[in-house]
Amino acid sequence: MTTTLWGRTSSINVRKVMLALNEVQLPHERIDAGMHHGVVTGAEFMRKNPNAMIPLLEDGGVVLWESNVIVRYLCESYSADLYPADRATRYEAEKWMDWQQTTLNQASRPGFVQLIRLPPEQRDDAVVERSWQETHKCFGILEALFASRPFAAGDRYSMADIPLALEMQRWLGVPWRRTFRPHLQGWWERVLARPAAKGVLDLPLA
Repeated sequence: MTTTLWGRTSSINVRKVMLALNEVQLPHERIDAGMHHGVVTGAEFMRKNPNAMIPLLEDGGVVLWESNVIVRYLCESYSADLYPADRATRYEAEKWMDWQQTTLNQASRPGFVQLIRLPPEQRDDAVVERSWQETHKCFGILEALFASRPFAAGDRYSMADIPLALEMQRWLGVPWRRTFRPHLQGWWERVLARPAAKGVLDLPLA
């Protein structure tokens, strides 16, 4: 069975899937797609994802888009350790994964785009400041979370930590002011110590 991931490595959503693939140790092929790589508006790709967006995963007969769904699928399919068996723990993980997508990512993305992807003359300081304020608040929520437990869903690393790790990578890579948060830093060091982090969480932002 062949597993293929379509997406460029500069995408936070593609990196989530890359990290998940590393965690479950699933052999796969990755094909550059999106932005200057093109591919996403081609007929073959559009048949698989009519949204013309990355990431796209094909795993045998399973074709999926939406990054956090792909992470869930990979963890459930290939790693009992990462997909919580206990119902309450599983939904705790689901909660933080949805929060990453609907709240934290919505806060962090505008500042990231302004400061990493746009030239200085095109930046809007008001957008950057608003993004910083909202993201700073979100990371305060995570600081409180990790003061109470070592990982997002409880005592063990799980699928919930994967999308949050990519947000942390973004937070540290964007040149804006940060407050030291010891519990968040401790969680980040535990995540970085995992072998799967190599080749994903050490990539520069782009």
